[in-house]
Parts: sequence; C-alpha cells; structure tokens
Amino acid sequence: MSKAGISEEARPWSEVVNVSTTYCYMSLKIASRAFRIATRHYSTRSNPLRVLGIETSCDDTSAAVVTSDRRILSEVRHGQRDMHEPMGGIVPTLASLGHSRNLPNVICQALDEAGLSVHELDGVAVTRGPGLPPCLPVGLNAGKTLAAVCKKPLIGVHHMEAHALTARLTESNAPAFPFMTLLISGGHTILLTANSLGDYEILVDTMDNAVGEAIDKTARLLSLPWEGSSPGPALERAAAQGDPIRFLQRLPTPLLNDKKSMFAFSFSGLKTAVARLVEKENVSTTQDINDVAAAFQARCIGHIEQKLKLALDREIKCNKKPLSSLIVSGGVASNRYFRDRLQSVTAAYGLPLVCPPPKLCTDNGAMIAWAGIERLQAGLVDDYTITALPKWSLESLKDAL
Repeated sequence: MSKAGISEEARPWSEVVNVSTTYCYMSLKIASRAFRIATRHYSTRSNPLRVLGIETSCDDTSAAVVTSDRRILSEVRHGQRDMHEPMGGIVPTLASLGHSRNLPNVICQALDEAGLSVHELDGVAVTRGPGLPPCLPVGLNAGKTLAAVCKKPLIGVHHMEAHALTARLTESNAPAFPFMTLLISGGHTILLTANSLGDYEILVDTMDNAVGEAIDKTARLLSLPWEGSSPGPALERAAAQGDPIRFLQRLPTPLLNDKKSMFAFSFSGLKTAVARLVEKENVSTTQDINDVAAAFQARCIGHIEQKLKLALDREIKCNKKPLSSLIVSGGVASNRYFRDRLQSVTAAYGLPLVCPPPKLCTDNGAMIAWAGIERLQAGLVDDYTITALPKWSLESLKDAL
C-alpha cells in the first residue's frame, strides 16, 4: 500500500510530526505575508501607531510601549547587576535565566503603565540580534508568541539600528537622513552613515574589542565598585577624580601611525597596556587608581576623536554628503566626558551633536519599539518563523528593502 493509503493512526509518529510542523510553518508564513500587505496603509494612517518593544540582547530585561507621534507610554527595565557583579562580568547563561524569570512581569507592567492590552497594539517589535546567543531567543520567542496569538504584525529589530534611530524618537526635530552615527557600547564601536531607514554604510569598525568592553574590563582590573550601576559609570566616576596627565604617556594611542588601519578602531592594546601599568607600578591607592582611570579614559576618547575627524572629512569634504547631524548612542554615550569632547569635534564641522537621554543610551525597550514603528510604517514586517541572529551585519539590512 502506498503512503497515501496509510491511515493517520498507522502512519509513523515522526512522519505525522513532520507533516504537522510543515503545516504550521506554512500557516505562519501565509499569515505573515498577509500582514505585509495589510501594513502598507500604516504610513498614511491618521491615528498614532502603538507598538510594544521587547529587548533581551544582553543583561537588561526591558519592554516599552511607544507611539508613532513620539510618546513613550511606558518603559520598564529589570536589571541583573546583583547577579553579575559577584562574577566580575556578565555571564550569558545566568542572564538568559534572568530574562526567562523577569520578562513576563516586565511585559505586563509595560502594558499596564501604558493602559493598553496586547489586542490594542498595532505591532510587536523585538530584538532579533545581534546579542548574546542564550539571551536573544527569550525575548524573540515571547514577541513571536504574542504577535502570533493576537494576530499582530511582528517586527524583528536589529539592535544597532535601534540605537541609531533613538534620537529620531527623543528629539522634537527628528534628525533627517542622512546623518552620521557613532554607536559606542559594550559590544560595539561603529561609526556609520545612515542614508535612510535600513540603508547604513559602516565607515569605521573595531578590529578587536569594543570601547565599552575595554572600559568594563579596565574597571574590573582596577577593582572599582559598581555602586548599584555598572562598570562603565564606575570608571567614569573614578576618572572624574583623577589626573590624566600623570600616566598618559604610559598608555599608547591606538593605531596612531598605522595607515593600513586608518579607518578602524582598536582598544585591545590599550586595555593590555593598562594591565601592564597596573602590575608594574603596583597601583593600589585611591589616587593611583583614579589617575589610571583618567588616563585610560582620555586615550579612549582621543582615539575615537581621531577616527571621527577622518570620517567627517571623507563624508563632508570628499563625498559632499549633506549630513544633518552626528548622533551618539549606545551605553558609553551616557559618559559626560565623552559627550563634551565629541561636542567640540562636531562644532568644528558645523554639525549639531545629538545624544538621546542617558537612560535611553543603554539597552532599552523604547528604542526597539521606535525602530519597530519606523519599519512598520515602511511595510517592513517579518514572518512569525524568524530566528535569532547573534551575529548580524547592519549593512545587510539593505537586502530586505
């Protein structure tokens, strides 16, 4: 007897499961395509859109509800500092467990504070990548389930695009495309030009460590107390009380005369130089620690300034690109010393420096929701079948336009 003649009861269970899985997969694909057609009207809709954003790419569990007229109806965040500080840094598996425990309540609280139910939303946006492999699926699966069950459009958001677009949420006069963006965080140090939504050209990327990672490891090397925050703010506080001149010449400026790496960041060598300095000089007193922190911080921003000037020269003077502004975002963008130094650079080029509020520079659900709104208005929604992308090129977003 052929397979077609076998009854469902007699058919091997594995085959039944495969047929059922294929059916569900195709159903989700069909539903998602229907949403792509249905969302085309969002760009001309008169009533503001309301989107839930979910973020679990690293250690902060966050959810927010944002509207297309730039109102943040709610923004809830649950940190994991107490869990990770004793470990000396973020442990991905622990972070994933924390997300699994905290996310349901975080989403419920975000919806309650916004005064909305899931059925009243116009879409669900969630970080798809890049990020820590154990953490991304927690938020993504929650977002996919909410969207599928409630028949809402799903928008898988690129974490770095969300950072780049945050200023278009927080500024009353939203920066117009094209603009330059400096994304500085624990996982990324990227300088790029945003030509339009989804169209990004990376100008300078890091060869090794991100500046935020180097800052965090230096803070731990100096045994700086987090004081309820994180390693980055701890180093900034120490540096503010230190003298950068004392140890500045002992720390090299990265890639200073390396013409092959003219358009690249590198913080690995600087981080190693700090470790050698601490060991050789027996840095132990509070003043020693503060002075090393100040010198390290000065070298970091000096390196960033150098590459920023090269990129601005290329885009403005050589390519004649009409940049509207420089947007600085990411966790390290909350550093006041960095902001002041970057302000001086952009002023020389006649560009405004735009920085989102410090609390929205770190990972948050509001930036994910806003990126979701911009993509939803452009008709860029996703299938319910999408999976996490821990490594995801920002420039690859152009392929989906």
